[in-house]
Amino acid sequence: MELALVTGASRGIGRATALMLAAKGYRVAVNYRQREAEALRVVEEIQQQGGDAFAVQADIGNEDQLMAMFERLDEQDAPLTVLVNNAGILFKQCRVEQLDAARIQQVFATNVTGTFLCCREAVKRMGTHHGGKGGAIVNVSSAASRLGAPNEYVDYAASKGAMDTLTKGLSLEVAQQGIRVNAVRPGLIYTEMHADGGEPGRVDRLGSALPIGRGGQAEEIAEAIVWLASDAASYITGSFIDAAGGR
Repeated sequence: MELALVTGASRGIGRATALMLAAKGYRVAVNYRQREAEALRVVEEIQQQGGDAFAVQADIGNEDQLMAMFERLDEQDAPLTVLVNNAGILFKQCRVEQLDAARIQQVFATNVTGTFLCCREAVKRMGTHHGGKGGAIVNVSSAASRLGAPNEYVDYAASKGAMDTLTKGLSLEVAQQGIRVNAVRPGLIYTEMHADGGEPGRVDRLGSALPIGRGGQAEEIAEAIVWLASDAASYITGSFIDAAGGR
């Protein structure tokens, strides 16, 4: 059995991805920052379906907590071969002229620095140059990195733009060490994250205007993530799947 780490896996796309990876036979590390009860429910659901999972707490924006999480992974008798960088935060919708440094720094600490550090630790464990057996990293970016999210989340969009650059650059660094690095850019997806931005009904407001005519479901994004992590995508690295309903 191999080990997969999904950050921010207590809800939404992370939860759907954890469930799907477990169904594929991975032991899944269900990372959460604060929602312990929800993370434990994900673990319980996986176990009820015959899968193997455990919850591991860490705010990935905090390097000490992140390192403690990877030390917990090292205690498992399964090698880490999949990392899904799904954890991300955003705040209430606003214009750039209303932003302050504290908010920007908090968004980048999780969405950029935390993702970089998770990649760093995963490469140390997966890379053939470190004695690993290779693996796959899938970054959950956002269509906002292409669209800019004006009047709403330009700071969040910019953080996802940095994730896209990381995806491309890291993929080139580690391609010959047996590690593939790709990204999925979701669009308007029905998750609880929109409530964090102050508009729980945002997908309903905007979804009908998409070319496909509706918002997406977390499971539809998880399908793309799990495919990129699988051997079916063995010749794909440094690539992006835009899962945004044609937007």
